[in-house]
Amino acid sequence: MASPLQNILYNLPEVKKPIEKKLSFNAKLKWTLIILAAFFILANIDLYGLSKNALGNLEFLQVILASQFGSIISLGIGPIVMSSIILQLLVGSGILNIDTKTEEGKRYFQGLQKIGVIFFIIFEAIVYVVMGGLQAAPGFTGILIFQLILGGLVIMYMDEVLQKYGFKNGGGVSLFIVAGVSWTLFNRLFQFIGPSGENCLFDFSNTPCSGNLLVIIQSVINGAPRDALTSIAAIVATAAIFLGVVWAQSLKVEIPLTYERVRGYGVKWPLAFFYSSVIPVILVAALAANIQLFGSLIENWLGHPTFLGSFSDGRPISGLSFWISSTNLVEAVIRGSFQSSFVLQGIIHLLFYMTFAAIFSVFWVKTSGMDESSQAKNILGSGLQIPGFRKDPRVLESILKRYIMPLTIMGGLAIGALASVANLLGALTGGTSILLAIMIMYNLYQGIAQEHAVDMHPSLRKFMG
Repeated sequence: MASPLQNILYNLPEVKKPIEKKLSFNAKLKWTLIILAAFFILANIDLYGLSKNALGNLEFLQVILASQFGSIISLGIGPIVMSSIILQLLVGSGILNIDTKTEEGKRYFQGLQKIGVIFFIIFEAIVYVVMGGLQAAPGFTGILIFQLILGGLVIMYMDEVLQKYGFKNGGGVSLFIVAGVSWTLFNRLFQFIGPSGENCLFDFSNTPCSGNLLVIIQSVINGAPRDALTSIAAIVATAAIFLGVVWAQSLKVEIPLTYERVRGYGVKWPLAFFYSSVIPVILVAALAANIQLFGSLIENWLGHPTFLGSFSDGRPISGLSFWISSTNLVEAVIRGSFQSSFVLQGIIHLLFYMTFAAIFSVFWVKTSGMDESSQAKNILGSGLQIPGFRKDPRVLESILKRYIMPLTIMGGLAIGALASVANLLGALTGGTSILLAIMIMYNLYQGIAQEHAVDMHPSLRKFMG
């Protein structure tokens, strides 16, 4: 007999699962493109009744939260990620006893997560408006909050559509981040509209451009070597991060397995070095982004800074937000603005990302069915076993335990360090942003190549390898 809480959780509005047992490649591609197009359309719908957008300068937060402050999707994926972080901490610490390995436990966990998302949508919508982040015109406060709640619910259900109808590795949270990062990266390279809003192509020598490729050309013409070096350094850092992440993604531990019924034929079961994938970095970056966001909102509301930090032009200059954020050290050296405090800030930023990435990696593996017991069941269910050992789940689980937890912790520490160093080097869209985009796209590529090689178009199958 289900409890009243379970009745509520199990009867929340949801996107129905597809009737087909396995969707075709074309169907998943269609739904992915539809949701992606809808995301860009919503990002360009301005809030009706908005008087002042005090969050407009927080570009880093927009990319991490996959939002566009001032649009109907100003909340972005913030509520989804915050609900996931809190629920994982509660389950991982044992405060909530939910067995996510069973179907009933997964259903209960997902229901609680959706309730959490709805709560944070309403809470953040009210906070954004009441604290002056998105100031409403006189008489439009309720209408503005309603629009933010509506946009948050749309993002939540778009994410659910992608989880059930999109590609396996391309959930809404991941796809929306990639979309935002890709758009920002394109603008950072080719934007010809200058800071003052003028088109630099009409007066290339005198009107400053924003796109780094155009800035390099313009700097050479005007004899401004520091501007050229700064833009070149950002592009080189982005390329280096791209190559480094792709190389690191190929690192894995392979466990030799044999088929029970086919003697002499074996396969290798790969365990990636980044075992928990990109999720921990998303959670850490979103945690840091929310600390900065609420610090800015509280300062704007109270009229003075708090321990969360003080902000100038959208960037933290003191407090907790400053110490967990990063400064572009390469640009600071080139422009001669380097300060000794940047070194301590960089160390704290590195430790923050590494520590929380490792913690979230462990919680994610334990709550998402990637632990050793779940992997042992998957292996045995596929008719495989480790040669020389009995076909016993407990034996296989004990062997996998030697690899999975060390990979989870080391991979979390490594990906946290990689994200932090990328931030400090100053990539075009911020180190964490470009790191997330590369890893998400790489995982999506692998998922498409492995799962849909049979039913995709021959030319696309050849391209995917």
